[in-house]
Amino acid sequence: MNLKFCIDQLIQNKEIFYILFSDVDSDFRVWKQNSEKWSLLEILCHLYDEEREDFRQRFQHILESPENDPPAINPQAWVLERNYLIQDFEHKLESFMHERDHSIAYLQSLDNIPWENTHDHQHFGPITAKHYLYNWLAHDYLHIKQITKLKYDYLVSKSDQDMTYAGEWK
Repeated sequence: MNLKFCIDQLIQNKEIFYILFSDVDSDFRVWKQNSEKWSLLEILCHLYDEEREDFRQRFQHILESPENDPPAINPQAWVLERNYLIQDFEHKLESFMHERDHSIAYLQSLDNIPWENTHDHQHFGPITAKHYLYNWLAHDYLHIKQITKLKYDYLVSKSDQDMTYAGEWK
C-alpha cells in the first residue's frame, strides 16, 4: 500500500477540482442536460458531503472500530433532502476545499495503519481500509470525468457549431 501516492493524488485532485469549478457562469452552475443528470452545483455538494460523511469518516471508522457499523449514509437522497440546487456555489466550493485539506492532514498524520482491518459491508461484503482509500481516489476520478463531460455537453448545447472536428467523445 502506498499511502503517499494516494495522498499526493488527493492533493492533485483538489487542485483539479478547484480549476474545474472556478470561473463558471451562474447559468452553467445549475444547468442540467436532462432531469436524470446532476448539475455542476449538485456534483460539488455531493463531493463536499462525500468528503466529510463517507470516505474520510468511513476510512477512519474502519481503522478505529471495524467491528461496528459506520453511520448510515444516503448520497442519492441527499441531493433533494439537502437542497443541493439552492446552495451557495462559492461557499460550497470553499467548504469542499477546506474538507479536502482536513482529509489530507488526517491521512498525513497516520502511521502504523492497520490496512487489513475489515468491515463487513451490508451490500459489498468485506471491505478493508485499503479498499476505502483506493475507492476514495477512484471516486475523485469518476467525478472529474463527469464534470468534464458536463462541460462538454454544456458547450455543445450553447454553441451553434458542429463539434465533430474536435473529435468523438467516447
